[in-house]
Amino acid sequence: MTMTVIWTGMVVLSILCGLATGRGPAVASAAVEGASAAVELALSIAGMLCLWTGVMEVMRQSGLADKLSKLLEPALRRLFPQAVRDREAMDSISANVSANLLGLGSAATPFGLQAARRLARNSPGVASDSLCMLVVCNTASIQLIPTTVASVRAAQGCAAPFDILPAVWLASTLSVGAGIAACKLFSLLWRD
Repeated sequence: MTMTVIWTGMVVLSILCGLATGRGPAVASAAVEGASAAVELALSIAGMLCLWTGVMEVMRQSGLADKLSKLLEPALRRLFPQAVRDREAMDSISANVSANLLGLGSAATPFGLQAARRLARNSPGVASDSLCMLVVCNTASIQLIPTTVASVRAAQGCAAPFDILPAVWLASTLSVGAGIAACKLFSLLWRD
């Protein structure tokens, strides 16, 4: 609700400023151009998400997703020790991490929600250390292939939309490392 008020206020203020300065037609033209660009951008992002979601489904059906889960299992066991006995939670966490590695935040969300529900069962009303770790890892996820950012760059006419890979790898690795360290530190400081 708050964001609705803020965005509506910004639009109304822009229109009023445009009218007050005599630039009403320029504001109207910019609004039409912006709406057109937003639709084009949404369609290009939707196309890229469909592609990579399809790749994720092919990986799942071919068994490659299970192999990736097995590859991630040792690290996930150390990050989520409370969830090791819950196979369904670990599978959801693994699928979430795999989708985030491919830069598919939209595809990762259902897996993350499923994992969060499973982790929340063990500590109703209080976020467990594993649930906090899931939120941190999901929010700051390491991305090997930043598909959403690349699709936005491609839609805006970038000739090499994936040339940002080294910067993305560095930034996402540092953010996940800092998030995990903070999560571990706070779990030690706030033991019951």
